[in-house]
Parts: sequence; C-alpha cells; structure tokens
Amino acid sequence: MSLSHVENMPLGHSSPQGAQRPSWKKWLLYSTIVILLLLCSFSTLIFTFLPLKTASGPCIAKFGPLPSKWQMPSPEPSCVNKTTDWRLKILQNGLYLIYGQVAPNTAYKGRAPFEVLLRKNEDPIQALTNNSTIQNVGGAYEFHAGDIIDLIFNAEHQVLKNNTYWGIYLLANPQFIP
Repeated sequence: MSLSHVENMPLGHSSPQGAQRPSWKKWLLYSTIVILLLLCSFSTLIFTFLPLKTASGPCIAKFGPLPSKWQMPSPEPSCVNKTTDWRLKILQNGLYLIYGQVAPNTAYKGRAPFEVLLRKNEDPIQALTNNSTIQNVGGAYEFHAGDIIDLIFNAEHQVLKNNTYWGIYLLANPQFIP
C-alpha cells in the first residue's frame, strides 16, 4: 500500500486542485449591492404609498422693491399673513422657499455695522455682513403655523430699498395623504 498520493495533497484545502474558492471581496461586493437594492426598493414603496401633499394653490408673498409694500397674487394667501413691513406670520405648516436680494448702501457712513438678518421668531436663520456687493438671501425652510419671519437691518439707511426685496413661496405641506 502506497501513501504517495497523500503526500502530494495540500492539507488546508478541501476543494480539488485547480478549483477556486469565491473571495471575501466578491461576497462583500454582492452583499452591498443587494442591500442597496433593498433600500432603494423600500424607499420607493414609502414614497409611493405616503406621498406629500403639494400646496393646493399658489401661496406667494413678496415685499419690495419700491413701492415698499407686500405684493400678493390674491388679497390674502392662505399660508401667510402680513403683519408689518418686512414681516410675515406663517399660517400653515410647510416647506417654504425664501428668496430675496439685499443691496447695501455703500454711501452709508453711520456707526452701526452693516448687518442684515433673516429671522424666524426673532432667532437669526441667515446673516449678511458684506456691505460691498449685492447679496442673495433665502433658502428652503420648514415653518410651522404661528412662526414670524422677518428681514431686519441694523440701520434703516444701510440698504438701498429700491433694489432690496424678499419673498416667500409655499412648496409643500408635510401632511400625508390618508
């Protein structure tokens, strides 16, 4: 009885010679792809069955430039209420787009430093401090009924009101359709 065939056999391999085992890198790649596909499918199901309500009608308000007054397409939009110049009260929860432009008065020589604040309930959500160039103000924000939004200046004559304005537009209500 000869044991020569046992001597040539590798000890740590259970597969026949020439056959390759799948590497752990391939296993990791395939499992990552499967997990991503499952997540995408799950996300699609959520957005299919629980879509957001879009705003029922246009809700837009704009203040300025001259004449410095609130401009609204309807007498009183259902999502906001004008309280004073440069200030609005939010009447409806939702995702809003704020847009605007601030033109600094470069001839202003007063003591107050240049600062323009976009505020929500008197807390700043955006600050502009560069008085050498026209700047954009705004972004997408989630507001709730009762929030007060305003644009304020350190000094009244720091901005050119004939070229400064801001507005708000309701993008979507976060209420789910039943």
